[in-house]
Amino acid sequence: MTNFIVGPTQLGSVSADQVRDLSTTDLALALLNDLAANPDQVNLYNVMVYANHAFAQVPDRLVLLGRVSDAIAWIQSRGLVGPPANGSSGSWGRLTAQGREVAADPDALTKLYASERLAGNIAPALEAKVRANFNIGDYETACFAAMKEVEVAVRVAAGLDNSVLGVNLMRKAFKPEGGPLTDTAAEGGEKSATMDLFAGAIGAFKNPASHRTVQFDDAVEAAEIIQLADLLLKIVRRAQARRGTGG
Repeated sequence: MTNFIVGPTQLGSVSADQVRDLSTTDLALALLNDLAANPDQVNLYNVMVYANHAFAQVPDRLVLLGRVSDAIAWIQSRGLVGPPANGSSGSWGRLTAQGREVAADPDALTKLYASERLAGNIAPALEAKVRANFNIGDYETACFAAMKEVEVAVRVAAGLDNSVLGVNLMRKAFKPEGGPLTDTAAEGGEKSATMDLFAGAIGAFKNPASHRTVQFDDAVEAAEIIQLADLLLKIVRRAQARRGTGG
């Protein structure tokens, strides 16, 4: 059984005032920290029962219970609680490996949010060469590999020689006048902006990692760079479709 201490206005380590004032995320983390005291004996149904009893005499009891329910839903939706490892049924469960990590290390929440950003489908090339490095926390390699895939895709789609590299490659491929990947139906400013978008992305996120050690210690920022690479690859695929050179 979980070790929540039930008092007139207290649920575990969380007071009624905290339930009112904390964000859903912070309230969920406070509850998760209490659950981590017995990580293999978690019962979220009992948490609601205890909350109902703890706040029985509080005037805004239903509001507090709704807040606790929201926090429990947050915990469940992130996969921080799972069924018992022994396969038994019922309302008992356990903190998952990720749940224990988040409870033990507040910084793990950043990794959780970063993983959520990459939860959907990304380009197959990024899936194969980037996600594994991202998942083990090697963000520098993941970001470099993502932008390298953009560079390779642009070169192939544009039919340019291997000697054309980096920013120069982007400017040749998307040159407003006569660039092989330029959208001829776009107006002049849009053509230049697309060229600058590709050149800027490669210059900022691929070239520095080629020349020196870059500290990519922010998981969310790394995820955003990979998402940017995914967007650029979509643009390249559309340019290929216009040229009839494949998907």
